[in-house]
Order: sequence, then structure tokens, then C-alpha cells
Amino acid sequence: MKKIAVFGKPGSGKSTLSKKLARTTGITLHQLDSIVYEKNGDFVERGVVDAAHQNIVSSESWIIDGLGPMELFYKRLHAADTLIYIDLPYVASYWLVTKRLLKGVTPEGWPKGSSIVKGTLNSYRTLRKCPQFWNHSFRKKLDEVSTGKSLFVISSLSELDNFVETYVRL
Repeated sequence: MKKIAVFGKPGSGKSTLSKKLARTTGITLHQLDSIVYEKNGDFVERGVVDAAHQNIVSSESWIIDGLGPMELFYKRLHAADTLIYIDLPYVASYWLVTKRLLKGVTPEGWPKGSSIVKGTLNSYRTLRKCPQFWNHSFRKKLDEVSTGKSLFVISSLSELDNFVETYVRL
């Protein structure tokens, strides 16, 4: 476990798990939201994102949390030795997005000064579109790209809460 890609729907616990993995393993965490978005919610220039992503994936070890542009997502999956797909039920993801809004705290990994309201609305919009991507077809591609890698699919909050203790051996 040296190059770890953590991905899933908005509000699935990616950042929380990634932070815990980074603390436990000592591997540097790179949260895509802070690379892809400006603090006002606008996208960072694509060339800048591509260069930052390439710099990270070509390094010796990393944890990358998030999705980002699709071409970069698939490059990351190919470069990783460990894939962690958080596939919680939609109701859980909607609840976790709502919960962070109610707490009023900007999530880890979002650019400093980000609007929690704007980010939450964007998460809801993205969640509505998720079945177009996170589906059987994606799982088939994931199975193909995971050959020779460790693949973990987390499908419940209890699996999410216990992942590091269960699977990370130092």
C-alpha cells in the first residue's frame, strides 16, 4: 500500500478515510478538491491540474482522495497499487452531505474559504448524476483495471469506520 486511490460519491467519507490512512501510514495525502477547485468554486485551469496530478502520481507514494477529471481519474487508477471504492447507499451519501452542511464546517480537502452552501448544492447536483457513472459498467471497468492491485469496495458505514484497523498493516 504505497499508491492509494480513494474514490466514491460525494459525501461518502473519502476525506475522512483518507486522512485516517495518511495518519496511520505516514503517506502524503492529496485531496483533489483542493487541486481542482478555486475557493470560490470555479475550476482551476486544466493545465495546472494536469501538471499537479502528474507530479503526484509519478512520486514514490501517495494517497489521492476524489474523482477529478475523468482522464486523470483513470490514469490514477492505473498508477495506484491500492484502489478503495466507497460505494455507500445513496441515502447514506445524501445524509452525510446534509450532516456536514448542518455542522457548518467546510470539509477537509476543500479549498480554504470555500462556501459550504455552494459546495453542498454542488454535491447534491453531483449525487443526482451519480447513477450515470457509478453503475454496473463502472464496476466492470474497475474489475478490469484492478488486476494485480488491491481492490477494496466499502459498502457500509461500519466497513468505512473500521477499514484502517481491519486492512492496514504496518
